[in-house]
Amino acid sequence: MTKPPITQQVTFLHTANLAETAVFYQTILGLKLVLDQGRCQIFQVNGGAFIGFCEHFTGANPDGVILTLVSEQVDAWHDYLAAHNAPIEKPPTHNETFNIYHLFLRDPNGYLVEIQQFLDPAWPG
Repeated sequence: MTKPPITQQVTFLHTANLAETAVFYQTILGLKLVLDQGRCQIFQVNGGAFIGFCEHFTGANPDGVILTLVSEQVDAWHDYLAAHNAPIEKPPTHNETFNIYHLFLRDPNGYLVEIQQFLDPAWPG
């Protein structure tokens, strides 16, 4: 039996304030809103990767969730985010354990957002 294809990926997270979340992801991170379902909004990260935020989830907790966006320009992202007064939690840092270069900020829901560059040549970038 042949494995069916997976053509896209969406991660859905809870939000208590969809309007504030939309401003953050559209205005600060510059993601495109591709589908507004009323109580859920889905933003395109890149190609077939999407993130959705929904108001109707119950019991969701941002602790333990890291939304990682991969970029070769972590320092440029830091400058851009700082210019937009984004809540940066950790400036660009080299993490020797995982061989990455990254920064952290928080979205309006308390989710930790990481902008990361893989330094390991084995990463399929």
